[in-house]
Amino acid sequence: MPSKTAAALEANAEAGHGSLIGYFPAGYPTVEASIEACVAMCENGLDVLEVGVPYSDPVMDGPVIQAATVEALANGFKLRQTFDVVRAITERVSTPVLVMSYWNPIVQYGVERFASHLAAAGGAGIITPDLIPDEGAEWIAAAEKHDLDRVFLAAPTSTQERVNNAAEKSRGFVYAVSTMGITGAREELDELARKVVGSVRQAPTRQNTAVGIGISTGDQVAEVNGYADGAIVGSAFVKAYQSGGIDALSAKVAELASSLDTRNN
Repeated sequence: MPSKTAAALEANAEAGHGSLIGYFPAGYPTVEASIEACVAMCENGLDVLEVGVPYSDPVMDGPVIQAATVEALANGFKLRQTFDVVRAITERVSTPVLVMSYWNPIVQYGVERFASHLAAAGGAGIITPDLIPDEGAEWIAAAEKHDLDRVFLAAPTSTQERVNNAAEKSRGFVYAVSTMGITGAREELDELARKVVGSVRQAPTRQNTAVGIGISTGDQVAEVNGYADGAIVGSAFVKAYQSGGIDALSAKVAELASSLDTRNN
C-alpha cells in the first residue's frame, strides 16, 4: 500500500497548501492525557502526528522535551504502552501517526515485534533519529513486511552520498535537520535547512522532505513550507501544553496551521 504520510504531504502540496507535522510524547504527563493531547492536535490542524517514545538517554532532545519524557517515565510509562497510545489515537482520527523513537528501545523490544505491534495499532511508521540507513537493514525489512513508513534523517553535515541513501531508504519523507544540536525553539532557522532540503531534492530517488528542529512560529512554518514539504514542530507544542494544558496546545496548533492557509490567499 502507498504511504499514508506521503499521501498527506503530497495532497497538500498539490493543493498549494503546506503541511504541519507535530510531536508529542507518549505518556506525558500520563498515558490518557497524552492520548487526549494528541487527538486535540490532530483535530486542530495537524497533518501528520509524531508520537515520541520516552527514553532515559534522549541525546537529541532539548530541555523542554527531556523534562516531559522524564516525567512520563517517572509516572510509570512503559514502552509497550506506546501501542496503546497509537491505537487510541488512530481509532479517533485519520491523521497519519508516526512513532519517533531512539533505536535502542526498539532493539530491546524486538525489531520485528515492534513493527508488527505498531502496524496492528494503526501506526503509519517510525522516525529513527539515531539509526542511519547503512545500519538499518533489519528495520527496513520489518517495515517492508508490515507496510510501515521509515523516516531517516539528513543533516547539514551529511554528504550528498549519505543524503542519496537516506532518500532511497526512507518512505514517507526524509527528516531534514535544520541545525546541528538538540531540539528546541530558536529565534531564527539556520540557512543550513535550505541546503539540506536542496540535497534531498538532488537525490536520484524522489523523496518528500520535512524540516525539523527549531521551528516555533507561524512565520517559520510558512517559510519552511516555501521550500520543503512540511515543517516539524515539537518543543513549542510541548511548551504550550506545559503552560496551559490542552486548551493552550490546541490554540498553538491552530495558530501554526493557520499560517499555512495564507499561502492560498
